[in-house]
Amino acid sequence: MFLAMDTVFDQCSIAILDSSGQVLSNHTETGKRQQTQQILPMIDAALSEAQLRLADIQALIFNRGPGAFSGIRINTAVVQALSVAHDLPCVGVSSLQAIAQSAYQQYGLTHLYSALDARMQQVYFGQYELISDNQAGRHIMQPVWAYGSDSTEQLLDYDSQTALNLPIAGNGSVLLALHDQQVCHEDVWPDAVIIGQLGVAQFANDGGTEAAQALPKYLRNQAWKTLKEQGKA
Repeated sequence: MFLAMDTVFDQCSIAILDSSGQVLSNHTETGKRQQTQQILPMIDAALSEAQLRLADIQALIFNRGPGAFSGIRINTAVVQALSVAHDLPCVGVSSLQAIAQSAYQQYGLTHLYSALDARMQQVYFGQYELISDNQAGRHIMQPVWAYGSDSTEQLLDYDSQTALNLPIAGNGSVLLALHDQQVCHEDVWPDAVIIGQLGVAQFANDGGTEAAQALPKYLRNQAWKTLKEQGKA
């Protein structure tokens, strides 16, 4: 059994899945104002609904970003605390990969870009392509390395144009300069089920990490610091 959570996509979303990706419990509350107060009671409710305890959970899966800084901090801190308290491994899932996986399930797209509004005139951006493991029965959108980049995730300025005329999913899609007839799916918005499905597949391939290695991914240097600490206030 796996416990998955997301507070990055302006929501508080909790899901419990088994090793096949079957959902045992799934609850999402939209909005980000009450995430700190919502997340622990929602975890308790999901465990109760699935008739499980944390001792029954094999790993904790969380959205490690990139995305909203406060949302990343909340679910990362909760995962680290639960990991230490209950000796559970952690699995961090990319928010951009989650967008791609959701677009595949929602629209059947097998090769696309993910774009998430990063504010400050930029979007978080990555390219993804479907990789199927028929033996395991999994169909997972995996990152494609960008030419000339040392990462599968990057920041693009608003009004940038993609190298290929592929569909773009996520709320950052409409902030880019589009090719003729390039398709946008701005409405793609993953929940903890998508995070969980990706995390279960990742755990099966690579295992989990200890709490100290369950780290967020911000992309922006020093983004985790306050404005005063960054010297901007």
